[in-house]
Amino acid sequence: MMDNIPPKVQNQIAQFQQLTQQIQMVTTQKIQLEAQAKELDRTVQELERASEDAAVFKNVGTLLVQNKDRNGLVTELKEQKETVEVRVKTLERQDKHLRERHQTLQQQITQALQGGPAQKSDESEDN
Repeated sequence: MMDNIPPKVQNQIAQFQQLTQQIQMVTTQKIQLEAQAKELDRTVQELERASEDAAVFKNVGTLLVQNKDRNGLVTELKEQKETVEVRVKTLERQDKHLRERHQTLQQQITQALQGGPAQKSDESEDN
């Protein structure tokens, strides 16, 4: 079946498939980061509710280490959450751009396969 499809359309189909994979990757990353932001938020809330004399621990690699500076830890966690939220917003913009390109390619491919006016450049028609 691919033998009957012009090389330009085959290239567009390949780009379409790549965009589909990129959208899936960006969506997965965004979901993971949103979960991380929620977990950081819950952690900060619990730390703020805990009594001043409660023992507080921090992950350091695979170890839990007691942290004497609870306020510093809360500040650090809030900063991590802000960083994660910025990354989520970046991924949202990237996702929007990829989806717009994906939709445009889908329309071009559909039009080309239905035998409609192909999206050829003006140069190729003039020569």
